[in-house]
Amino acid sequence: MSAVDCAHDAIGVFRERVATFGLAEIKDESVIIPFTLMRYYTGVDVLRVLYAQADSADVVASVQRQIGVLLHSRHPPAAEYDVQTLTAILSAAKNISLALTIVLLLIAFIALLISGIGIMNIMLVTVKERTREIGIRKAIGAQRRQILQQFLIEALLISGGGAIIGILIGVGIPVAVQPLLPGNLRVPISGLSVLIAFAISCSTGLFFGYLPASQAAALQPIESLRYE
Repeated sequence: MSAVDCAHDAIGVFRERVATFGLAEIKDESVIIPFTLMRYYTGVDVLRVLYAQADSADVVASVQRQIGVLLHSRHPPAAEYDVQTLTAILSAAKNISLALTIVLLLIAFIALLISGIGIMNIMLVTVKERTREIGIRKAIGAQRRQILQQFLIEALLISGGGAIIGILIGVGIPVAVQPLLPGNLRVPISGLSVLIAFAISCSTGLFFGYLPASQAAALQPIESLRYE
C-alpha cells in the first residue's frame, strides 16, 4: 500500500436515497473521493458523466435548463454534451408500455374471437345432435327459458373451464421462472387481473353461446321428435 493510500481513510458512509428502475449506481465496492484525488490516480481532467439531484419532481425541468445553461457557459461552442432526466426515460418507458399493451390487447381480442367462434360451433353441433332430446324435454313440459338456460350454462362451463386452465398456465409460468431471475427481480401477479380474465372469458362464452342456445330453445317439439 502506497503512502497516498494510507493518507486517505474513509470518513463516512454514503447511502443512495433513490434507486433508478430498482437499480442503484452505488455498489458495494464504490467509494466517493474528491475530484483532485481521482485526477491524481487516473490522470484525467475531464468528467464524462455528472449526476445532479433536484429537491423535488416539480423543479426537474428547471434544474435541467439551469444545468444546460451552465454547461453552455463553461464550454466552447463546438463542445458536445447532453442533459437528460429520468422524466424523458420514464416517458419513453410509458410509450413502450402503451404500445405493448395495445399489441397484447389486440392479440387477446383475436384469441377471444377465435375461442368464441369455436365455442359457438361446438354448441351448434351439440344442439343438432341433441334435437330429439330437446323435443322430449319440451314435450314433457320444459319451457323455452329452461332450454335456453341449459345451453347457456353449458357454454359457460366450456368457457369457464378453458379460462381456469389458461389462468393456471399464466400464473404457473412466472412462478416457475422466478428462481431463474437475477437479483430481486420479480414477476408480479395481480389478483384483479386474474378475476378480470376469468370474467371476460366467461362473458365471451355466454355471448357466443347465446345463438346456439336460442336456436335450441326455439325448436318445436313435434319437429324435434321427428328429427333423425
